[in-house]
Amino acid sequence: MKYNFLTDPGKIRERNEDCVTIVENPAHEILMCVADGMGGHKDGEIASNIAITHISKRFASISSVGNKEDAINWIQSTVSEANALIFKYVAEHPESTGMGTTVVLAILTPSFLLFGNIGDSSGYVIKNNKLHKITVDHTLVNLLVKSGDLTLEEAKDHPRKNVLMKALGANTNVEIDIFNVELNIEGIMLCSDGLTNMLTEEQITKVLNSDSSIEDKLNKLIFKANNRGGNDNISVALLYREEN
Repeated sequence: MKYNFLTDPGKIRERNEDCVTIVENPAHEILMCVADGMGGHKDGEIASNIAITHISKRFASISSVGNKEDAINWIQSTVSEANALIFKYVAEHPESTGMGTTVVLAILTPSFLLFGNIGDSSGYVIKNNKLHKITVDHTLVNLLVKSGDLTLEEAKDHPRKNVLMKALGANTNVEIDIFNVELNIEGIMLCSDGLTNMLTEEQITKVLNSDSSIEDKLNKLIFKANNRGGNDNISVALLYREEN
């Protein structure tokens, strides 16, 4: 097993509102997590940091997430706790009203793989040297595509492309989508939309399939996203089940 992560402010934003981590607990179960503070809102970086810090500390402190049902319950409760902490911070710091964050996570154990997400940060598996998106974006545009009001082509450059329908910090009650994923994969990639808005899946896949270290792949992805504009913060968490 090999994993690493990288985050970069990009070329346009003054601050990096993304937060990313990978944590291994005493049972050698792995948590990967990316959060993207809501762009344009005050203190988005605080919201993403609260979410990642709480989720990762909770994971590192437990001996095991247990069976699949236990892990699903753990994800739901821990993300709800992170949401409550964001609301608590805003109550104590009214000037931060409006802050929020996306979150995408993956938990890998020897017997199961779970993904969870709120917002438009993305979770993928790598299988047969191809990227397969697992998560579903909680955006207005994606909702319009599903309803047939927009085509995929129209959605790509829609002016309201970044309007989120769900995020941590937006509502007191939050429901995270959870996906049960087969274990027969080569790797996992989580990222903020600063990567996927700049690079196509084909361009990302080309980097992932290159004969280089995981650190080099992360650096290449960040470099290429910045080279194409870097108009948002960019975060990537990458794991391979075998040395790559």
